[in-house]
Amino acid sequence: MLKYMEFTAKTEDEAIAKGLAHLGLDRDDVSVEILERGKTGFLGIGSVPAKVKLTYEAPDEPASPIVEEKSAPAPKPEKPAALKAERPAPKPRSEAKPAAEKPAPRSGPADDDVAAAIVKFQTGLFEHMGVEAVSVVTREGDTYQVVLEGENIGALIGHRGETLDAIQQLTGYAVNKGRSHRVRIHVDAEGYRARREESLNRLARKTAGKVVKYRRNITLEAMNAYERHVIHTALQDYPGVSTFSTGTEPNRRTVVAYDPGKM
Repeated sequence: MLKYMEFTAKTEDEAIAKGLAHLGLDRDDVSVEILERGKTGFLGIGSVPAKVKLTYEAPDEPASPIVEEKSAPAPKPEKPAALKAERPAPKPRSEAKPAAEKPAPRSGPADDDVAAAIVKFQTGLFEHMGVEAVSVVTREGDTYQVVLEGENIGALIGHRGETLDAIQQLTGYAVNKGRSHRVRIHVDAEGYRARREESLNRLARKTAGKVVKYRRNITLEAMNAYERHVIHTALQDYPGVSTFSTGTEPNRRTVVAYDPGKM
């Protein structure tokens, strides 16, 4: 289900960052539409805040918390009951922290239920693929880092990481199914992500230089969500340049746009 929210801030980039933080999503998880460009005015007089519209895809379950947050101020008399219900929450969280820290130095199944679900799904997947590999899971906040170890791991990377991306996407679908709180899962093997990120960062800076020099937008080749995210991140603070994605999968592309407002 497609949903959207509008956010305002001093500049377009600040409004986008504000929206992404509120939604808990990455830049490439949303489609950005600039409704109003920010204007500084003269000596602060006549300034106009920037307004952006972020469209994103959300399952039916996560939609309810957003509605509840808006309607929360109305039932004020029920606040004491709500507080009582929320008090036990810290206990599971405090218990979850040791479980999240244990997987870091070890491989195989973890005590954390999400990490265990990742290992279980990928073990079954690799059996169907006829590949012997072990999933080593660590956690940083809501992000689970999975490193695949074994022989002939190159077969799990594929051309330009396509197989690795497919494993990551399938794992995310399987683990997040039925969960109201979405967790992020990054899958890597043989340091492929780091090498690919370095290559994409060089491409991003080279393209941004051309955009500023010739003052025209440049559309990059079709990339997957991970690669587009790397481009967005690499250029988020680049002077005179902004980025956005266009098109539909699997031909979604990143546009590096000339933005004199960021000069």
